[in-house]
Amino acid sequence: MTAAASHSPWRMSVAPMLDWTDRHCRHLHRLLSRRALLYTEMVTTGALLHGDVARHLRFNVEEHPVALQLGGSEPADLARAARLGQDWGYDEINLNCGCPSERVQRGAFGACLMREPALVADGVKAMRDAVDIPVTVKHRIGIDREESYAFVRDFVGTVAEAGCRVFIVHARNAWLKGLSPKENRDIPPLRYGVVAQLKQDFPQLTIAINGGIRDSAAVAGQLAQVDGVMVGREAYHNPWWLTQWDAQFFGAAPSTLTHQEVEAQMVAYMQREAAEHGTHWYAIARHMLGLRHGLPGARHWRQTWSNHRLKDFSAQEVSQIANTRPAAS
Repeated sequence: MTAAASHSPWRMSVAPMLDWTDRHCRHLHRLLSRRALLYTEMVTTGALLHGDVARHLRFNVEEHPVALQLGGSEPADLARAARLGQDWGYDEINLNCGCPSERVQRGAFGACLMREPALVADGVKAMRDAVDIPVTVKHRIGIDREESYAFVRDFVGTVAEAGCRVFIVHARNAWLKGLSPKENRDIPPLRYGVVAQLKQDFPQLTIAINGGIRDSAAVAGQLAQVDGVMVGREAYHNPWWLTQWDAQFFGAAPSTLTHQEVEAQMVAYMQREAAEHGTHWYAIARHMLGLRHGLPGARHWRQTWSNHRLKDFSAQEVSQIANTRPAAS
């Protein structure tokens, strides 16, 4: 077995982010890293069981490895939705026990499920009985201002008894009242030590950490204590960082891609999407606006790809405009 192959599949991943990590975003991220595990946006069981399955589950074969994140609480519904995910070819089913939004709470899932570990365990068991692929859980370290380690330890222990072997832990509490989802990503303090303690107490489980990790040094520090790191906003806003992951964290060959080559491949993808699904390039380009973060000319490039006045142009024409440096005034 090679060094790269020996690493946990959860060693590096991009977090599920609502309205961000759609299949177009994941296509870009897969160009940048061959090894990172990619996650869908959260899809509710109701959307799958009563809505347009293809719209929610369609993905591109090149995205593998890719995981489907589900939102729901009824074990039977979770089992049916998980089976759909497996049938569509996903590599993992992940249960959302971390989203704090009031809309999600009204659906009785997300972070509020941490108060019902037995129900989560029933859901995990039902999904594991329905599929052959891994069933994982993403959760917080606590609810509201409850900071007892025993709370999250007992949650993990109960769910692990149902057969869950992988826990992705956002190292903040979820405040269910008084904070917006955005504020919940910043205001509750990060407590990385809680996640490290979970790994010590459950050495047989795969424990990955999420929350506030923004550079390779921070990743390396976390990987000395836990099995994996999930990165959210930094991966989205500064996607070029992903080109370092395979070599730094999986022992794979360094990426040789240039920014121009990635953009050209994205343009080709835009053209394919337009021909096959009628997708406008504008819906895809929004995910790559951070691609030239920190480079000369990045502002002009970003403004061109986000210019709604160019919507009648082809993706190839927009790329040409974006890469033509404006004359100095």
